[in-house]
Amino acid sequence: MSGSGPPARGGGRPATIDVGDIIAAGRELGMRDLSLSAVAARLGVTPAALYRHVDGRWGLEQLVGESLLADLELIDDPEEDVEAHLVGFSAQLRHFTLEHPGLADYLQTVFPRGTSGAALLMSEVAALERRGHDSAAALVLANATAALTIGLAAAEDHRSAADYPEGRRRQEETAERIVAEHPALGAAYAQIPYVTGEVFAHLLLTAAIGGLVAAAPVGRPVDEVIAELVRRGGLVPTTGPGAAQRSAAPEVR
Repeated sequence: MSGSGPPARGGGRPATIDVGDIIAAGRELGMRDLSLSAVAARLGVTPAALYRHVDGRWGLEQLVGESLLADLELIDDPEEDVEAHLVGFSAQLRHFTLEHPGLADYLQTVFPRGTSGAALLMSEVAALERRGHDSAAALVLANATAALTIGLAAAEDHRSAADYPEGRRRQEETAERIVAEHPALGAAYAQIPYVTGEVFAHLLLTAAIGGLVAAAPVGRPVDEVIAELVRRGGLVPTTGPGAAQRSAAPEVR
């Protein structure tokens, strides 16, 4: 056994573990391979021993996931305007997430889920407030940018996994070939320059963030932003206290 936590005593009492041991073992395993049984095996204890410290799989994910998120230190250039800042925030969040396989799924389930996620979101809200947004607009922009970034990172993370279904890869290649060979779309497809996944992600997030910033410029109240988006989308507005904020800044799922 390599890593953290004391091994079980042969023939004696089980090893004594604490929350720090569980976090260390979970970080070594990584979010993609995290499970109660895997952590228990690494620590030389039974899965039941973990329940003294964590609330099942959900609690284990939160413990390890929040520990990882605490390592993310965002760089904020005060000279950047809102759009450039959000693009930078998105890039940092995406890169950090992809450096920790499986973290995207944790973030996509609910964000923020714990203290580290909340601190990350609040630091971004504060950065947008320094650029002139009120707290409501800053929260909407920060949460929407995080949602877009995490969703894209999750898709990238799944495709990079060793167990990504080969059949799925073949289907993606077939879909690309259908477009390339289509009598009407083939010529247009041939004109699109090839870009790497990294460049594509940057272009996509930059365009999306540009749209968010255009819809919510500094000084425009959130309720007006939501009303305009509802009008454009032909949606039925949600009413009630805080409805505008909730509809624009949902949990990341």
